Amino acid sequence: MKRSLERHLNILEFTLASLLRRRGKNLSLLAMYLLVVFILASLLFFVAALKREAAIILNDAPDMIVQRLMAGRQDLVPVRYAAEIAQIRGVAAVRPRYWGYYYDTLNGANYTIMASDDPALPPESAAIGSGVAKARNLKVGDLLPLTSYNRAPVMLEIHSIFSSSADLIAADTILMPPADFQKLFNFPNSQATDLAVSVRNPQELPTVAAKIASQYPDSRPILKREIQRTYQSIFDWRGGMTLMVLTSALLSFIIFAWDKGTGLSAEERKEIGILKSIGWETSDVLLLKFWEGIVISLTAFLLGVVLAYGHVFFLSAPLFAQALKGWSVLYPSFQLVPVVDLYQITVLFFLTVVPYTAATIIPCWRAATIDPDTAMRY
Repeated sequence: MKRSLERHLNILEFTLASLLRRRGKNLSLLAMYLLVVFILASLLFFVAALKREAAIILNDAPDMIVQRLMAGRQDLVPVRYAAEIAQIRGVAAVRPRYWGYYYDTLNGANYTIMASDDPALPPESAAIGSGVAKARNLKVGDLLPLTSYNRAPVMLEIHSIFSSSADLIAADTILMPPADFQKLFNFPNSQATDLAVSVRNPQELPTVAAKIASQYPDSRPILKREIQRTYQSIFDWRGGMTLMVLTSALLSFIIFAWDKGTGLSAEERKEIGILKSIGWETSDVLLLKFWEGIVISLTAFLLGVVLAYGHVFFLSAPLFAQALKGWSVLYPSFQLVPVVDLYQITVLFFLTVVPYTAATIIPCWRAATIDPDTAMRY
C-alpha cells in the first residue's frame, strides 16, 4: 500500500513537471476547458436558482384562479360568479381580484397595477416597486401622476416603496385602493379581472375545477400546480435556448479537446520512448498520462464551478441574465439565494472530466506499446 502510494506520488510529481515544460499549450487548453465548464455551470446554477425563487413565490399563490374567456381570450369575470362558486362543495373562499397593466409614455414601461384591500393603504395613495420609484425618481410622500382612461388625471401619494428584495415580483408593481383602480381604468363595478379560489382539501382541486368548468362553460380554472409547472418549463426552455446559442463554442472546444487527446505531438512520443528506454513500464506511462488528464480537467472543472458560483450568486449572472429572466424596461435586479444541485454537478463532471481523461489515455497506450527506439525517432 505504501509503495503504491509512493509510486502514484512520484508519477504525479513528474506529471506536474511535464505539464510545466509545455505550459503554453497546457494553459491555452486549460483556459478553453475552464470557459466551457464556467458557462455550463453558470447556466445550471442560474436556472436552478430561478426555479427555486419561482417555487417560493408561487407557494403563496391561490389554490385556483378562475378566468373568463371570450372568443378564446381572457375577459372580465362577473363578480356574481364569486358568490355562486363559493356555494360549491369543498370551496373555502372566493375572492375577486382586480389587476391590469398601465403603459407609461414617459419611459415606455408597463406597470402592473393591482387593487389592494389593505386598510393601511389610504385612498388616493399607492405602494410602488423599487423599479417604478427609480424610473420616476420617486420617494415616500411624493405624488405619482397617472392618466385615467377618461383622460382625467389621477394623483396618488406614495405611501411606501417595496424593498429591493421583492424586485423579482414587485419591481414594476403599483398597489392602490380598489376605488382608485376603478377610477384609473374606468373599471366596471360588477366585474373583476379574475377570481382567486381557496379549496379546503387540495386533493379535491381537480373535482372543484371540473364543477366550475361545467357550471360556467366560458370559464377557465387554472390550478396552482399548473402555474408552477409552467414556470418551471419556461426556465428550462430559456436555459436550453441559451445553451443552443452557445453550442458553436462548445463544439469548438470538443473538436479542440478531441484533437489534442487523440493525437500526440512528436515531443510527447519522444518523451514516452525515453521513459520506456529507462525502464518505465506501459502501465507507468498510462498512469502518467492519466494524471495529466486528471490535473488539467479537474483543475478546469473546480475553477469553472467556483467562478460560476461567484458569477451567479454574487454578480447576479450579468453575462446572460436577460436571456433567462426575461425582458422589461423596468428590469428587476435582485440577489439570488445560492442553490447547488449535486446531481447536476455530478452529471457535468462526468460530461466534462471523464471523456477528456479517457481521450488522453487511448493514444498514449498505442505509443507506449511500440518499441522505444521507434518512438524516439518520431
